Amino acid sequence: MGKEKNPRRVADNEAMAVCRMLRTSPQKLNLVAGLIRGKKVDKALADLTFSKRRIAGEVKKVLQSAIANAENNHGLDVDNLIVAEAWCGKNLVMKRGRPRARGRFGKIMKPFSEITIKVRQTGESA
Repeated sequence: MGKEKNPRRVADNEAMAVCRMLRTSPQKLNLVAGLIRGKKVDKALADLTFSKRRIAGEVKKVLQSAIANAENNHGLDVDNLIVAEAWCGKNLVMKRGRPRARGRFGKIMKPFSEITIKVRQTGESA
């Protein structure tokens, strides 16, 4: 008598990957996520490779992880994958400060964020 199997959080033709604690603000991360939404994965990887944004390398790792999950864990065809969804959210914020004039204290916020990428196999050969 084992436990019931957990239902999949994504559909049968989808796979996803999550990265938490990325050291950038969610607003900046969303600009990179918007760059790859709805594209084929090979085009999205090329865009991230040549992007000038600092966080694009980390987003590329997450996309490669989602592709590997699709291939190895769910048996999907890599050539027919598209980036179905890419969303980001807030994580913790480190609060630092700097002494300012007249006894004041300047707040420095160092935000962290997280990104989730979901890839989907298109119906061309599925």
